[in-house]
Amino acid sequence: MYNFASDYLEGAHPQVMEALNKTNFIQTVGYGEDQYCQKAKDKIKAILENENVDIHFLVGGTQTNMIMISSALKDYQAVIAVDSGHINVHETGAVEFTGHKILTKPHQDGKMIPEMIDEIMREHPDEHMVQPKMVYISQTTEYGTYYTLEELKAIYECCQKNNLYLFIDGARLGSALVLKDAPTLQEMALYSDVFYIGGTKMGALFGECLVIINDELKTDFRYHIKQKGAMLAKGRLLGVQFNTLFENDLYLEIGKHENECADILRKGFKDKGYKMYIESPSNQIFPIVDQQTLEKINKNYITTYMFKIDDQHTCIRLVTSWATSKEICEQFIEEL
Repeated sequence: MYNFASDYLEGAHPQVMEALNKTNFIQTVGYGEDQYCQKAKDKIKAILENENVDIHFLVGGTQTNMIMISSALKDYQAVIAVDSGHINVHETGAVEFTGHKILTKPHQDGKMIPEMIDEIMREHPDEHMVQPKMVYISQTTEYGTYYTLEELKAIYECCQKNNLYLFIDGARLGSALVLKDAPTLQEMALYSDVFYIGGTKMGALFGECLVIINDELKTDFRYHIKQKGAMLAKGRLLGVQFNTLFENDLYLEIGKHENECADILRKGFKDKGYKMYIESPSNQIFPIVDQQTLEKINKNYITTYMFKIDDQHTCIRLVTSWATSKEICEQFIEEL
């Protein structure tokens, strides 16, 4: 069976594995203070055209979200997200476990809009309620949609108006960066306070690269990482991987490849008369299938069940990765 359930089901891109193997017997200091982490940081700062950002490498997305949000907020402060946001649905209450409430509004095609932020601010006017202090969004979203540069600017402007930090979860960032009107890495550094560049879902064995732009969020961040058990002793493993992902545009090539594979699936479903629950241009697609078709798909492929549309129709999710071949996508459509 071929598994379309997610984009971290394989190991790592061959170039990443090659780099890890090539550096395997070289001794380095620990905890991310090695030459590979420094080289990766220098490379990413050059791409961002910003030498003043702080960069930290962490192992996974939930860990990164929880540590970043809990370190930024005072005890009585909360984070704003859409109801489908990863921190609200898929992280086992990790943010709440640190003592911070997540304030939500129903998503619009997976996305946050400034009006939602303004409404939440009006709903929390005084000290009898938690104080909103951060907005959390994902690029791409849980529904495979993405924020254009203009949409990101509008959200950032709204955050600044309301004295809120803007934090962007970039677990699948590579899939968005190759879309023509999406913000570049340089622009993300201009229109957010902190974001991260995903590795786990973008060709690395594991790892996320956190980029802190706002000076208020930088102080003692390594203490937060260590206290919450997230400081990897063999930190060089993260540096080697991100150094490789940002060599010769490999990160963007991976994003382009997985989107092209998803395009084959997307077009195939539509050509055969199936509708999409939501129009997503990235590496996640959400077709609506009848029960008979779903049963046939399940014989040879694994997909993610999303929800029932009605008694006879179900929304499922298919996700492509760096390792997905165009041939397997064409085979799937042929069988469909």
